[in-house]
Amino acid sequence: MKILDNYMAKEFIKTYLVILTAFFTIFIVIDVIDNLPKLIRAGASIDQSAVYYLLRIPQLFILTSPITVLLAGLFMMNGLAKYNESVAVRSAGIGIKRMVLPILGIGFLIFLANLVIADRLLPLAESKREYFYKVVIKKQTLEDKKIRSKIHYIGHDQSFYYIGYFNGYINQMKVVDITRFSPKTGEITEKISAAKALWKDDYWLFLDCDIRTFKDKKPVSFNHYANTKLSFVDVTPKDFVQRTSKTMSMNYFELLDYINSRKKVGDEYLEELVDLYTKITYPLSNFIILLFCVPAASTNTRSKKKGWVFLSGILICLVYLSTLRICQSLGYNEVLPPWLAAWLPNFIFFSLGTYFVYKAEI
Repeated sequence: MKILDNYMAKEFIKTYLVILTAFFTIFIVIDVIDNLPKLIRAGASIDQSAVYYLLRIPQLFILTSPITVLLAGLFMMNGLAKYNESVAVRSAGIGIKRMVLPILGIGFLIFLANLVIADRLLPLAESKREYFYKVVIKKQTLEDKKIRSKIHYIGHDQSFYYIGYFNGYINQMKVVDITRFSPKTGEITEKISAAKALWKDDYWLFLDCDIRTFKDKKPVSFNHYANTKLSFVDVTPKDFVQRTSKTMSMNYFELLDYINSRKKVGDEYLEELVDLYTKITYPLSNFIILLFCVPAASTNTRSKKKGWVFLSGILICLVYLSTLRICQSLGYNEVLPPWLAAWLPNFIFFSLGTYFVYKAEI
């Protein structure tokens, strides 16, 4: 059994690497034809262009891995059926499910590799590629994400905030206006205006601050403070610092922190939440897609269905990947909840793939 497992694993890995190399070559050649003239016109040298494409490798790996896994699985299963190796294995009393177990195990390892690369290597490569293209090649300056103006957001207690200007380098807000409401009646209970606010250790110190209180829509009191602390303000300077809008340039926990920050300051975060779930569900497609290769191993070499099984596997893969993108778009547009938009295709096709594996044994 160990000999069979080693043989299956070795053949699959060899096929996978050959197809992956071919895909990389094709994609790079096509991209060079399309974009290299643009890079050169932007001022890139040959060495800089080489670095630019080197930084694209993690992205290409993540994008092409599912179809690479599928083709590697189909070609290998087709080879097993073609040379009657699957027949010999089954004659020895070994079932199809047990025979393909090493391949499914490798598929799971490829899923884990994609998960690590997508979460660690890809964000680093994409952020460096953006910097390299804009700063090194085009000689542009990156947008300053620590300076913001005209910020509106709703606080945790439904208070309405307006910050005229925020400087993340010195953690300072200017022209601060806070309106607080009664949770029962919805009427204004307090109006706070401050010329500026400074971040001191773990709280905001409001300077030149006016606090007005209201009851039954009428002013009750007015107090002016040279400086004061407002304990209900729950945002920190990092909540105001804008990050890149490209979710690929952030790992899972950075994106989660970014979403929480956008929640606090009242910015939209629905698309980012869908992308957060997709960081797990898309790599998982590398394992699920292998399930559709198994029927090819049980097809007789003389069977007219052999070509249809091979073609069906490719079509199912394309439908699967298209469904992932369609559901992602539905999540972006609030048609589906973010978690469902990310997980629904995997649930459907995992169930369908498991059924295919079961039928292959019959």
